[in-house]
Amino acid sequence: MFLKLLASLAGSAVLFGLYQILKLVYQVFNSPVRHLPGPKPTHFFFGNFREIWKAENSVMHEQWVQEYGPTIKYQGLFGITRLYTVDPKALNHFLSNTHIYQKGERERKLLARILGPGILIAEGDVHRQQRKIMNPAFGAPQIRELTEVFVKKSIELRDIWASQIPQSGTARIDVLQWLTKVTLDIIGLAGFNYNFDSLSSTKQSELAEAFHTVFQSGTALGPIRILQMWLPIFRLIRTKEDRAMERSMAVMRRIGLQLLQDSKNEMVQNGTEKGRSRDLLSLLVRANTAKDIPASQRLSDEDVLAQVPTFLVAGHETTVCRIFFNLFLRSTRSRISSSAVTWALFALTQNVAAQTRLRNELLSVPTDEPTMDELNALSYLDCVVKETMRIHAPVPSSMRTAIQDDIVPLSQSFTDIHGVVHDTLKITKGQTIMIPILAMNRDKAIWGPDAMEFVPERWESDIKNALPGVWGHMLTFLGGPRACIGYRFSLVEMKALLFTLVRAFEFELAVPVEDMGKKSAVVQRPLLKSQPEAGNQMPLLIKPYVQS
Repeated sequence: MFLKLLASLAGSAVLFGLYQILKLVYQVFNSPVRHLPGPKPTHFFFGNFREIWKAENSVMHEQWVQEYGPTIKYQGLFGITRLYTVDPKALNHFLSNTHIYQKGERERKLLARILGPGILIAEGDVHRQQRKIMNPAFGAPQIRELTEVFVKKSIELRDIWASQIPQSGTARIDVLQWLTKVTLDIIGLAGFNYNFDSLSSTKQSELAEAFHTVFQSGTALGPIRILQMWLPIFRLIRTKEDRAMERSMAVMRRIGLQLLQDSKNEMVQNGTEKGRSRDLLSLLVRANTAKDIPASQRLSDEDVLAQVPTFLVAGHETTVCRIFFNLFLRSTRSRISSSAVTWALFALTQNVAAQTRLRNELLSVPTDEPTMDELNALSYLDCVVKETMRIHAPVPSSMRTAIQDDIVPLSQSFTDIHGVVHDTLKITKGQTIMIPILAMNRDKAIWGPDAMEFVPERWESDIKNALPGVWGHMLTFLGGPRACIGYRFSLVEMKALLFTLVRAFEFELAVPVEDMGKKSAVVQRPLLKSQPEAGNQMPLLIKPYVQS
């Protein structure tokens, strides 16, 4: 009996697998995107992925656009044809029409294993409901209240670095490692009033260890995981990673429930308007019980609880709503906030005049503990942050899948492989679309001939372009209804760290610039070409700044 059942399950799996393959073949050969110009695949299974992976982020795509035009196709895994366009009008259409262009079902299932039903996963009405409740917690007044946390942790990091500088006056420090710790501490306190204590402790906290295990186990993409993504029957198989993730998720749930209950208790004791806590979770609990929110539209405890790992991802791992594409290529413990500040410090080592000018502006502030308004009033600091987020956008691209047929408007026509000129682009259900964040941020047609250079002064003029970004006339935080909800948090956190560190130290790259490389694994992180086995790092020489 058991063997018959096993044979039946195996037969069902084979039939379902055959159905998926035939469905994929039909989509490929029925898609109008197949008529777009673009590079030929170099491998029957990997398509063009090998070329993309060998090059730095967006380099191959930018070359293809130069060769084939602004709207092209290329092949991903399994021969899936991907649409790639740098047409601003088309990109605005993709980002604005979230009822048509969403994260793919397989990607959402993978992320849901890690995050639960949080705002990064939800689509449609569920996403709108969660966003409506969560928006107030990420508004300017709330970030203003959290700035004290950003500044105090920045000062703690400053003092640790100062203690490591020998009498010779210069220390070599892997700034990425330390910035990763400080951003984890910040999101713990500012996100849900939890002290990770990463800067001062040599041992990971229980929650940090659990989240690390969940993230690593959930993004490990071996053969079984790939089969589970494509063939649901294989999801009945529980791997070693699945068991480790389940144990860690139980820890996260236990701690999350306690944090949630603490927030509720505090609200009951002190009232919805007078709670002591300024963290995002407490603000979310208060917003969720606001009188103007009908009971039917409030989030359940499960939905609120799902935001705890979401806050960790949003404030520490990645702020934008596209994780899967790079997870599919490689998993890692990447952090967007630490990555952004790391690249800012690197850029300032390569532009000493900008570093000096920035420091002079920061030293004009007569306090070590500025407010959000004081940070935002520093015009050159704002220029440095914008230029860093433009040219070193932590997340290089995003991905969407069409859930219905559509006609996409274009600002620039294209000529297909048959020589026919098209003013619009036809999309069929199931089509994969790449959103080229980094490529648009450094497109010479938009930013000028120095688009690949770090030039903060470009932001001193009034920049206007057609990019549909929610911030800074760039795509770093995307745009439309699914634009990054936490962009204000990230920007003020980044300004607080740069304010404190650049005032205190002079920075110099510790290795030849030619040895620095950049690879994307969730976010763009630095590595040394001479030591790839050492993993991600950014070694800088730092010495105390002494005012003359």
